[in-house]
Amino acid sequence: MSQLTEEYKLRIIEAIKDQSFKFKTQKAQASSLGVSPAQFSRIIGGDIDKVISEDKWGEIANKYNVPIEVNAFFWHTAYTQVYHTIYNQLETCQDESISAIFCDIADIGKSFTAKDYVSRHNNAILVDCSQNKSRTALIRAIAREFGIDWQDSIRTVRKDLIQYMRAMTKPLVILDEFGDLDYPAYLEVKSLWNATEWRCGWYMMGADGLAAKFDRSRQLKKVGFAELFSRLGSRYQRVTPEDSTRRREFLIKEIARILEVNKSTHSPLQMFALTGGSLRRVYIELRKENRKVKNINVQVEA
Repeated sequence: MSQLTEEYKLRIIEAIKDQSFKFKTQKAQASSLGVSPAQFSRIIGGDIDKVISEDKWGEIANKYNVPIEVNAFFWHTAYTQVYHTIYNQLETCQDESISAIFCDIADIGKSFTAKDYVSRHNNAILVDCSQNKSRTALIRAIAREFGIDWQDSIRTVRKDLIQYMRAMTKPLVILDEFGDLDYPAYLEVKSLWNATEWRCGWYMMGADGLAAKFDRSRQLKKVGFAELFSRLGSRYQRVTPEDSTRRREFLIKEIARILEVNKSTHSPLQMFALTGGSLRRVYIELRKENRKVKNINVQVEA
């Protein structure tokens, strides 16, 4: 990674401070960021010269959504039906220490909503299973997000994690891309669920392939899947209609909400034609539109 500016690093520090409410101690937040307590203390104090690597600065910026440019395109959150549905389900799971599994089409804002929820709630964490597929990686990732020492032996980390989760006030673990886990990791999730029953909420997310994987595994009587499915409420949560015509209408309405709050000149139908309903593509198209507007303004001023 190229050298980052001092101004950018100071904005990253502000983001770190903004998220400090989620941790009981600086040591816990340091652990969640993968830096030592000494490094964390220096960074918070404004010491940014060669304390951590440029890659680590970039990793923290990505974790806390800090844009590299002050005037970069800023995505305004649209409170779509997808957002409200997932957000409310997350609140219910956390408040009541229950579990659910959400399976729906790709690119409708599942991950965005979960990340936004976690940024606003104590004791709620989000783990990307596509980056932590194995049993060991998953345990360490969950421990790290909670601010627990995740670099000890896996046996110790697991023991500390369970102890910590059982002692916490209404923790919530969100596992995104849940379908990407290795088989032993699913058995570990079931084991962690058993160890924290009624003490912790769990919310699993994935696209349609996740439901297909669970259905196939249960039909083949693969050990653990029937039990895990039962613990997750015995049904798949979704928000988009399964009928293709109704789903198209639904996505156009969702796009309309996004275009309105982000002040786009595109019509919902135009944007749907450009993106096929993918909210990831909507974000890209809005960035392109924003770039064009900036260029026009620069030319006018010149």
